[in-house]
Amino acid sequence: MTLDYSKTILQISLLIDAGLVVLIWMVQLIIYPSFTYYKIENLIKWHQKYTTGIAVIVIPLMLSQLIIAVIDVFLNFSWLSAATLSIVLFLWVFTFLNFAPLHLKITTGEVTRELLLRLIRLNWIRTFFWSLLFIFHIMIYISF
Repeated sequence: MTLDYSKTILQISLLIDAGLVVLIWMVQLIIYPSFTYYKIENLIKWHQKYTTGIAVIVIPLMLSQLIIAVIDVFLNFSWLSAATLSIVLFLWVFTFLNFAPLHLKITTGEVTRELLLRLIRLNWIRTFFWSLLFIFHIMIYISF
C-alpha cells in the first residue's frame, strides 16, 4: 500500500486510541474506584445509568478500532498491523470474558467489595494494553 494510505490509517487509529486511552484512564482512576464509596442500593441504581451512558462512548470506539485493525491487516499486512489486531482482539475477548460478567453481577445486585476491587484490579490490564497501543502508534507515526 501507499505511504499516504498507511499514514491515514495510522492517523485515524491514533484518534480512536486517544479516545480509548483517555476513557480507560478515567475509568481506572476515577469511575471504578468511586464504586467502592456507594451504598449497594445506590450503586445498583447508578450502575444502570453508567453502563448505558458509557456504552454510547465505548462501543463506537471499540468497534472502530476493531474494524480499522482488521482492514489494515488485509490491505497492508505487516508485523505492525498484525500486532495491533492481536492486541485489539485480546482487549475484546478480555473485556467480554471478564468485565461483562462483573458488570452483570453489579446490575443484579451481587455486589461485594471483593467484586469491586477485582473490577479495579483487572482493569489495569486493559489500561496497560490500550496505553501501549496508543504509545506504539505514536512512535510509528513519529517515524513517518
